[in-house]
Amino acid sequence: MQPMAPTKSYNSKIVNLAIPNILSNLSVPLLGAVDTAIVGRLDELYYLGAIAVGSLVFDFIFWGFGFLRMGTTGLVAQALGAANHQMIQNLWLRVALFGSVLGLTLIVLQNPIAHWSLIIISPSAEVAQYATEYIRIRIWAAPATLLLYGMNGWFLGMQNARIPMIITIVLNIINLVLNVVFVLVLDWKVAGIAFGSVIASYLGLFLALAIFFQSYAKRWASGWWREWQKSDFWEPLTWKEWLGVNRDIFIRTLCLIFAYAYFTTTSARAGDLVLATNTILLQLWYISSYGIDGFAYAAESLSGMYWGQKNTEAFKQVVRKTMQWGLGLGLSLSALFYVGFESLFMLFTDKPAVVEQAQYVMLYTVIAPMVNSICFIWDGVYMGTSNTKPLRNTMLITTFLLYVPIHLFIEPYAGIHAIWMAMILFMIARGVLLSTLAPRYFSLKLS
Repeated sequence: MQPMAPTKSYNSKIVNLAIPNILSNLSVPLLGAVDTAIVGRLDELYYLGAIAVGSLVFDFIFWGFGFLRMGTTGLVAQALGAANHQMIQNLWLRVALFGSVLGLTLIVLQNPIAHWSLIIISPSAEVAQYATEYIRIRIWAAPATLLLYGMNGWFLGMQNARIPMIITIVLNIINLVLNVVFVLVLDWKVAGIAFGSVIASYLGLFLALAIFFQSYAKRWASGWWREWQKSDFWEPLTWKEWLGVNRDIFIRTLCLIFAYAYFTTTSARAGDLVLATNTILLQLWYISSYGIDGFAYAAESLSGMYWGQKNTEAFKQVVRKTMQWGLGLGLSLSALFYVGFESLFMLFTDKPAVVEQAQYVMLYTVIAPMVNSICFIWDGVYMGTSNTKPLRNTMLITTFLLYVPIHLFIEPYAGIHAIWMAMILFMIARGVLLSTLAPRYFSLKLS
């Protein structure tokens, strides 16, 4: 067993990884928030509904393939901790290969994706028309987006959060500028948002590849290609392990996306006003989630590295400290939402009916950050150590045996509150189950 480092050292490592992750993570929902604010000021509510529905479709698509990032970070971190440099190279090549193939496949399938997505969601006719336009444009960003997922996961596994931060922030600034020009100047409306995403995604990919080849690839030996051909890259057992981890994360992520899709679909069926209101409230939810995920990513990177080193004490310290940081940020964000809810909400829309509707359900947005922080940090720890089966199983249980049944049971009595109550209870249950299972998988006590 390796000696335990001082607490200050762990806090420093966590913060050095978390801050860049928080900055890059927050740029994602902030871009979505700005898009919502831009479209929310157009003449008709169905433009905002179309962005909500179109974004939901790509949440299914891109989040579903989020294993290219989540599965990669933990495995690369473990390989780094074990000083297995050949495996580090192999993992980069695998995500590059899979990202390219999956992205091109999605482009080929764009028509059935658009058709069946709108049948399932069943929005109004106006929303469906513009959502279809959005989907058929943005799908062309798929190869770039999926490759960036894998590359950012690889960088995080290498304990480098600054490169993903730079890539993400630059990508989102470009996207923001393009959206303003395309929508407010050229009046392309929903299509402008979609075109902005496609162009920015490829520019972000080119930046990521340039940084990778400059910072990492040049360090690999000149005979690397021959070594790679002889390595265990093609070994069936290593592929089986890699695919097993990614399968579990894929199922887990599909369940999470289903939960949000169920939420949005329920909102859409309640009318355009409820859909518009809940779309904006989810932007606040995403902002808090991406902030806390900064510490979850730090937990993923550090726990994976110490797990690979078999440094039990360091691993325990990382889990304790990241949980404390995550809870602290969650409580702070809950306090901020409580104090400034109306001002924050009105950044997204100036329509009185939407603001009034939001007041009825504001409590759930206020308490969400402190509730969600526990399960988010555990997600990072389980993924970092590649213990993905409990993540998969707990998500299946909480989604289909708790979340959906609770909503269906209480909806006749609670009305529009029911879907929010079900979502909060879903997040609480995830945290409780993952905490309960932790001693079994990690021999861990946090007290």
